[in-house]
Amino acid sequence: MTAVDSRPSGVITTTPPRHRPFGARVMAFVALTKPRIIELLLITTVPVMFLAAHGVPDLWLVVATMVGGYLSAGGANALNMYIDRDIDALMDRTSQRPLVTGMVSPAEALVFGITLSVVSTAWFALLVNPLSAVLSLTAILYYVFVYTLGLKRRTTQNIVWGGVAGCMQVLIGWSAVRDDLAWAPFVLFLVLFFWTPPHYWPLSMKVKDDYERVGVPMLPVVAGSQAVARQIVLYSWVMVAVSLTLWWPLGAAGPVYGMVAVLLGAWWLKEAHALHARARNGVTGGALKEMRLFHWSITYATLLFVAVAIDPFIHL
Repeated sequence: MTAVDSRPSGVITTTPPRHRPFGARVMAFVALTKPRIIELLLITTVPVMFLAAHGVPDLWLVVATMVGGYLSAGGANALNMYIDRDIDALMDRTSQRPLVTGMVSPAEALVFGITLSVVSTAWFALLVNPLSAVLSLTAILYYVFVYTLGLKRRTTQNIVWGGVAGCMQVLIGWSAVRDDLAWAPFVLFLVLFFWTPPHYWPLSMKVKDDYERVGVPMLPVVAGSQAVARQIVLYSWVMVAVSLTLWWPLGAAGPVYGMVAVLLGAWWLKEAHALHARARNGVTGGALKEMRLFHWSITYATLLFVAVAIDPFIHL
């Protein structure tokens, strides 16, 4: 059975309703939330709660914030898939998403995304605090309307400014504990802001043919590998510099965090400059090893925020 989307997506193959087993349907709805992305968001949320509490935060509050964060990001991601279902059908790396395969209908995805967004906002307001609810709702609206509908298909700066939605999680983690905002979470917000482009651009370098096919102007589609690599190096230096300000001069973290930030930053810059050198020397395609920095970037963010969490417990 096939269904033709009214948007310029062509023909999308779907699975007949009678062939949609319950378990597979459940997993399809889980896939709409993009759990691997949410995992990284939560990794950056919980450590900030430890920093805000100067120790171990209330465990129930941590659980409530994690659940609310999953529902919030999951709702935004489901709405993102609903909006992008036309181009997802034409890209190799997204061709098995639930809306493309027909495991979930567009109407179901839309209702699911809106429901998760509403529930997550109410969850934060009732079980955490109103400030966290406002920040969560802001992140959802920004991701859906500013990034997905406004930026993604119009500018090479889509990932740069679209990353703001993911950065909101650190503000939510802090506000959940303190019910206010301060300089420390904004520094970590900026770390993630400058982390996002050099994290994602190596992946988009690898799959740029996908983006070119659907007319999404990711930077690697519009600019050459050398120009993209130069931007990666620039953002990397700014990210590392900003990460160190949490230790000095702000003093919100101690020397343990500082040493970890220096070591992780040095390794990141080594990888970024190596990628730039390969691009400058004309090494392209698989030999460029674009994904090496992409995978390292996930390790960098994880370890840096682990250091944020453990720093209050270690005094040198």
